[in-house]
Amino acid sequence: MLRLRRPSLVTMLYAMSIRDWPAEERPREKLLRHGSSALSDAELLAVFIGSGGRGEDAVARGRALLTRFGSLRGLLSLSPKALGRAPGIGPATACRLLAALEIGSRHIGEALQRGSAIHDPADAGSLFRHRLRDQPHEVFACMFLDTRHRMIAFEELFRGSIDGAEVHPREVVRRCLGHNAAAVIFGHNHPSGVSEPSTADRQITLRLRDALALVDVRVLDHFVVGDGAPVSLAARGWL
Repeated sequence: MLRLRRPSLVTMLYAMSIRDWPAEERPREKLLRHGSSALSDAELLAVFIGSGGRGEDAVARGRALLTRFGSLRGLLSLSPKALGRAPGIGPATACRLLAALEIGSRHIGEALQRGSAIHDPADAGSLFRHRLRDQPHEVFACMFLDTRHRMIAFEELFRGSIDGAEVHPREVVRRCLGHNAAAVIFGHNHPSGVSEPSTADRQITLRLRDALALVDVRVLDHFVVGDGAPVSLAARGWL
């Protein structure tokens, strides 16, 4: 005997326009009621997309984009022009998405603005992660600190290829003297996503430590940024 299979609630919702969904299931209303963390990646994209194409709603368009580019990070790592050409995005939505990314990055960075003291090494690691994780090439950056470990400046010092960046200790010493820094924290990214420090990472950190010791600047840590949590060389006992 054949039985008629009843469609699930999710299937029924995706067959309707978002305006026809129950209020508690609509992305914007869901965000306002439960907070942004309650939304899926596709629902977050739908808030920016606003509407879908013919025969699909904004959430369905968001799901299609995630499938096409592999993940939310894969989509938002596109260049501004490439993002604007993505199906259902367009230049205006691309600008909104990229502006939202920058707002989030600056919001996190405000915890370590100029004059803020570093009390928790995890705060520094978080700043390096948000500044460097999505860089397509390896970038070596430095956080300059005063005698009370308050941040003076954050600079990207060297840029390299997809698998390495050449670091010049002499230039690092020059920048430290220019900022009158008493201590520094280094960070660089691995575009491969693997945050395990290499032998070369450990060697250059020791070279920098020894060079900066000659001008009384302490190296407090060096973070390697990948897909997961940044790896601290100090926590590994390698400083």
